[in-house]
Amino acid sequence: MPLTPLAFTGISTFSEDFQTVLGRAVSIASLPLKRLQNEDADLLQKKQILGSLNSVVRDLGASVAALGALARNKAIAAYSSDVTKVTVVNTGSDSAAAYIISDITSIARAASETSQSGYADSGATPVSATGTVKLVVGSTIREITLTPATNNLAGLRDAINDLGLGVTASVLTTGTGANPNYLTVSADTVGATTLQLFDDPNRANSSLLTSVNQGSNAEFKLNGVPVSKAGNLINDVVSGATFTILDTTDPGETVTLSLATSRSQLQSAIQDFASKYNALVDELGGQVGPAAGLLSGDFIVREAQNDLRQLTSYQGSGSIRNLSDLGIQLGADGKITFDSAVFSALSDSQIASAFVFFGSDTTGFGALADKFTQITDPITGLSKLQQDSYDQADERIRRDIDDITDRINLLQARVSAQLQAADALQAKLTSQQTVLTAMLHALDVTTFGKKE
Repeated sequence: MPLTPLAFTGISTFSEDFQTVLGRAVSIASLPLKRLQNEDADLLQKKQILGSLNSVVRDLGASVAALGALARNKAIAAYSSDVTKVTVVNTGSDSAAAYIISDITSIARAASETSQSGYADSGATPVSATGTVKLVVGSTIREITLTPATNNLAGLRDAINDLGLGVTASVLTTGTGANPNYLTVSADTVGATTLQLFDDPNRANSSLLTSVNQGSNAEFKLNGVPVSKAGNLINDVVSGATFTILDTTDPGETVTLSLATSRSQLQSAIQDFASKYNALVDELGGQVGPAAGLLSGDFIVREAQNDLRQLTSYQGSGSIRNLSDLGIQLGADGKITFDSAVFSALSDSQIASAFVFFGSDTTGFGALADKFTQITDPITGLSKLQQDSYDQADERIRRDIDDITDRINLLQARVSAQLQAADALQAKLTSQQTVLTAMLHALDVTTFGKKE
């Protein structure tokens, strides 16, 4: 409970003195409370600083891991010579390759048909002469029985949707003519398929739907080999790459899909690493030296500093042996700079060696990301353990604060009551003194005819 100051209200001439006594008693009793409150405030600030430090450490670890992942895939990027026809992304290829897409004669579309005639009332006009219709979706055939109450567009729509055959029926109202209501049936997925609806299937077997859009597959050639796919997203033809067919090609037109090492990806990853490295140097700089913050000497600060040293001192075995070979230089202020000119001058063989240097997420330079994970892991990381210890200490201090506050409130109430009694007694004595003085004055006047 909070500390509630009491204002002393007395009636004697010593009331202000009594207020001073009460205030001083509370002030002395509050010294341990203030110490705990300051300690708790420092603890909360430590938690905030540690949270900020943990975030920056995590960012650097992610950047190191990204370099490893990029090196594992040799920074292979996917390119399309015409992104209006075909787009492509690398999904795991680690080798350069090129593919020719030609003769895109169709893109995958979903089947969608409309009733051949309109109906006056979607909820009343019969759609079937016998109440029995047959729906064909691909190789699946289902008969639908319509009752007098459901033999209409709305009833047929609901019956089709209830079958769960991968098609969706709806009622289209044009708003014009005597028969403005139509049934539309569309496949839920793209690709060529049979989509038909027949009335009186056992006798007349008359078609209720048009047959102008039975859907289509994506039809094209890959390096001269014909390919037909039910969807436009193709992920099972080229190993490590996924491409999407967007439009057809003109006769003789081709689209080249390339998988090649992207120097710009590697350069961007290195620049991101330098930025994240320097951000951690700045964060740690606030906790070391003469003006160090509350985490001065903390083991997590020392651990992060050691991890930074491991990054800058890491040695490879190829033509790229250290970060400086890539244009990364360590300055006197502890920060690193990236010289893009040095990086741009690297030969293809040196770039290949750079991939060996960075390794992967478990080997080479990239494996050092695990050092930072040991700090930032949300379950077992050193930062989490430290935060937990701060929480436990905060809980203990708050309990102590509550206990001391309770004792101070009791002391304040007790001392206030004692001073109120003393004040009342002082006021009574003062009153008695006033009466006695008046009596003595009266006696002087009676005896001597004047005051003495």
